[in-house]
Amino acid sequence: MKDLRGYFAIGVEGLSKPMNFGNLMRSAHAFGASFFFTVSADAAIKRSPVSDTSRSVDHLPYYAWPDVTSMALPKGCQIVGVELSEEAVDLPSFSHPRRAAYVLGPERGSLSEAMLSRCDHVIRIPSAFCINVATAGAIVMYDRVRMFGGFAGRTVRPGGPVEKPVAAFGGPLYRGGEKVRDRKKRAARRSQP
Repeated sequence: MKDLRGYFAIGVEGLSKPMNFGNLMRSAHAFGASFFFTVSADAAIKRSPVSDTSRSVDHLPYYAWPDVTSMALPKGCQIVGVELSEEAVDLPSFSHPRRAAYVLGPERGSLSEAMLSRCDHVIRIPSAFCINVATAGAIVMYDRVRMFGGFAGRTVRPGGPVEKPVAAFGGPLYRGGEKVRDRKKRAARRSQP
């Protein structure tokens, strides 16, 4: 489930509910995040909430930054804010950066102006109203994995492809001592009147 290249992290600014914290950490672990973070989190947030049933703190680093200016991300990491605003790019239309740190707003609020000014991109989940922060994080991570996961494209009809596409590298294919491309050209010439 990990990206072949790049990495991502996910975090929340102003998080206040331990259950959301644990649920989001568990999802981050499941979707292959490289690390998890909080910014200006409530004192109630502990390192190991009971809702983190995968014990993700044993598998991925957790950074608790006291404020936006304290955030120390790897060089080249783009911050992607997740915010329900008209100016944000709709998630289905967004092309995820290879190196990204996704940050969600608090349960009953929005990303701070200080955080929005640090964001390289701001995206929104196209929903009628705000959804649970842990659910929103899972949707964003799913979309990222879908984009970078090497899955087969969606079919036109309901259902799915039988097998994943196989990456092909190298020169032209040969069959019977002849390039496939040349054989197709010859066949096309023969079919012309």
